[in-house]
Amino acid sequence: MRIAMIGTGYVGLVSGACFSEFGVHVCCVDKDAGKIERLKRGEIPIYEPGLDDLVARNVAAGRLSFTMDLKEAMKGVDAVFIAVGTPSRRGDGHADLSYVYGAAEEIAANLDHYTVVVTKSTVPVGTGREVEAIIRRVRPDAEFDVASNPEFLREGSAIGDFMRPDRVVIGATSERAGEVMRRLYRPLYLIETPIVVTSLETAELTKYAANTFLAAKITFINEIADLCEKVGANVHDVARGIGLDGRIGKKFLHPGPGYGGSCFPKDTLALVRTAQQVGSPLRIIETVVDINDKRKKQMAERIIAACGGSVDGKTVAVLGVAFKPNTDDMRDSPSLDIVPALQAAGAHVRAFDPAAMHEAGKLLPGVEWAKDAYGTLEGADCVAILTEWNEFRALDLRRVKSMLKRPVMVDLRNIYNPEDMAKAGFEYSSIGRPSAPAAQL
Repeated sequence: MRIAMIGTGYVGLVSGACFSEFGVHVCCVDKDAGKIERLKRGEIPIYEPGLDDLVARNVAAGRLSFTMDLKEAMKGVDAVFIAVGTPSRRGDGHADLSYVYGAAEEIAANLDHYTVVVTKSTVPVGTGREVEAIIRRVRPDAEFDVASNPEFLREGSAIGDFMRPDRVVIGATSERAGEVMRRLYRPLYLIETPIVVTSLETAELTKYAANTFLAAKITFINEIADLCEKVGANVHDVARGIGLDGRIGKKFLHPGPGYGGSCFPKDTLALVRTAQQVGSPLRIIETVVDINDKRKKQMAERIIAACGGSVDGKTVAVLGVAFKPNTDDMRDSPSLDIVPALQAAGAHVRAFDPAAMHEAGKLLPGVEWAKDAYGTLEGADCVAILTEWNEFRALDLRRVKSMLKRPVMVDLRNIYNPEDMAKAGFEYSSIGRPSAPAAQL
């Protein structure tokens, strides 16, 4: 089989590379000449563990290629995937579909045989029908079907999520289109992955419903963590106690500074706007969005409180600025609220992140960037953990304490144990867990 993948961002590049690993011939298309040249040289423009090896292997095998020429890429394909960005539209929060609709017009101009046009981008309900209408308007004679195939990839674990998914959702407008999509995913069918075939509208809504539900779980446990602090309970024990219930599940019950990234913030907001537009408001998700926005801003206050109520003239060491580990993605990261708030309160921020500093440098002016975790600590009044990178989980606590002006740690990801930190002589605070008094060492 042959496919074209329009867009070499996170979804397009990962999906294209994974399809090629299945034996499909994939041509990835992008208008960014610099990005295509980098990919041809084997340079991966995003941080995703294992993606560089996957791309190199399939390029060498002749199954994966990159081009700016859509016409060439669409020759003989069974399907063309639209995997372009759908950012939140400025002003109203709706998904910006201009790139999707632009891709539909270009696809229409190059259709010369039956092709399934697949929306892989996260798009609101009704987008697939509009893509179909655009192609029909541009090419009334074209032979094609439209399908929806939402992605469920977690940044940092995307290859595993594609190769071993919980399910594959396909919204198809005809049996013929459904059959093409089943053939593409046949390797997963052989390992008994559930393949859910639905209408276009159902597939589109399923993606948003999944992301907003997960965002709601995160927000729920964050609020429970706040309650735990008030009543002296331990949020980790609460999360375990409810997570062992099969109806609830243990995933996404980890308290923190609020969700961020490329999906949850824009998808929750887009679904809220869609629901309001059709007169069926989603009050729960509206509240989730509001709570999460406020929570990220409140995290700076925790750090300031740990520093005695003021950070004016003080140095705060920050470990991690990406929205989660194993990615360089800074989109809607809590650090984008926390760091500027600390700076506005008079703090000097010295930070380190294993992957995101290049991108973060453009978004967080005035930050002093260190070469490693320990490089942030010398003479700092406090260290705050914002992202739970593995390398932050086993810091030499004696060394950390000796470098800090005061042994103060604010752990917004709960990666350390309060009792262990107390024994090590730290003034330690985390989220939703009782603090232990620091030992005098």
